[in-house]
Amino acid sequence: MNTKLLRKYDIPVPRYTSYPTVPYWESTPSDRVWKEKVFSAFESDEGISLYIHLPYCEKLCTYCGCNKHITKNHQVEIPYIQSVLKEWSLYLDVMGRRPVIKELHLGGGTPTFFSAESLSVLIEGIVSQAIVPEDADFSFEAHPSSTNWEHLSTLRAYGFKRLSIGVQDFSPIILKIINRQQTAEQVEDVTQQARTLGYSSINYDLIFGLPLQDQQAIRNTMTRVAQLRPDRIAFYSYAHVPWIKPSQRAYSEADLPVGDAKRRLYELGRSLLEAEGYIEIGLDHFALADDELNQAYEAGDLHRNFMGYTPAHTRLSIGLGASAISDSWDAYVQNEKKIADYQARVEKGELPFFRGHVLTSEDEIIRGHILRLMCQHETDWIDPTRQTERFLEGIDRMHELERDELVEKGPFSLKVTQKGLPFLRNICQALDARFWERKPETALFSSAI
Repeated sequence: MNTKLLRKYDIPVPRYTSYPTVPYWESTPSDRVWKEKVFSAFESDEGISLYIHLPYCEKLCTYCGCNKHITKNHQVEIPYIQSVLKEWSLYLDVMGRRPVIKELHLGGGTPTFFSAESLSVLIEGIVSQAIVPEDADFSFEAHPSSTNWEHLSTLRAYGFKRLSIGVQDFSPIILKIINRQQTAEQVEDVTQQARTLGYSSINYDLIFGLPLQDQQAIRNTMTRVAQLRPDRIAFYSYAHVPWIKPSQRAYSEADLPVGDAKRRLYELGRSLLEAEGYIEIGLDHFALADDELNQAYEAGDLHRNFMGYTPAHTRLSIGLGASAISDSWDAYVQNEKKIADYQARVEKGELPFFRGHVLTSEDEIIRGHILRLMCQHETDWIDPTRQTERFLEGIDRMHELERDELVEKGPFSLKVTQKGLPFLRNICQALDARFWERKPETALFSSAI
């Protein structure tokens, strides 16, 4: 990679799982307006996506930026599930009839903190009030040290076909410094058990830029990956944001590979993955040729939402649980982050969101361009309805990116070059009208590289 470009563009940039990004949400809808948005989105599409946030973990992984609650008290499981199901009932009342669930994902936290029996109560409570087509995409996040045969078999019986295993790295030294208590053997066991039960797609979450990580660690991790051959890889950049997540102060900045050294870890990992037949998709993601994610990418159907990249696209995405985010396509809301606050709101019969944003027509146009860049690496605005004044101002900000050969600009089109792929977030930021309208004075985002 060009070191000069790396230093130039390695700046704090959003990950663009939404537009506007969360710090720029400014028009939280009222309860009435949000319900109207949900009903309208539900009526205009054939199905919904569902994300369920299960925030509990037994131990704190110090690198983690997720919303989680650390406890060894498993008595919290059923009360929390009851709250989630009450929230689901509130949304069912808004929709007015049984929804078709096209996509369901259990995230965390650690979903497998919950027992198989508790997860059965949760999923039964969800699907008993819905229609689940045969091709529904059900998935969950699996911690290698807490996921067992009972978890896998119970969820498989409910139609789960995909799981994402939080590997991060295979090095015991690196796992120790980030307090991630798992072994390579546990990863292998979960992988093999899932395949035995008929899971059709297994993803490994890997991270580059972790403390003490070097090129040999990446080589060792990719050797293990080649042996176990998951269908997908999410190869994320470690986001060092100790001002937001104080647990990251458990190690020193001196322990972290940064700049050129960090990017070389990604370049090495990518080359090793590609040598094994993995295809780079979107941002940070790889898949084997026959995986559904790659097929969606090649067909131009890839979508990106708060759950990441997905082959499924529904207008309405409902997030259940503490801190979960919902998207009606023209509005976002986020639930209360503290579990007690979330449960208290649900007990009152309230949809428990505390902030959100109603998209303007201009927001929707810019969001469409950012999505196309993120998923297809190109966009166009030949159609006048894809143009706004502030979007065109964003296109004008592409001049320097064009000079650096990161994008190719036509009269009414923009394409990300191969050289520009590592800077995809920077390219999207050029279009981010709300960012340029109110540039942050303090650090809000992780670095681009």
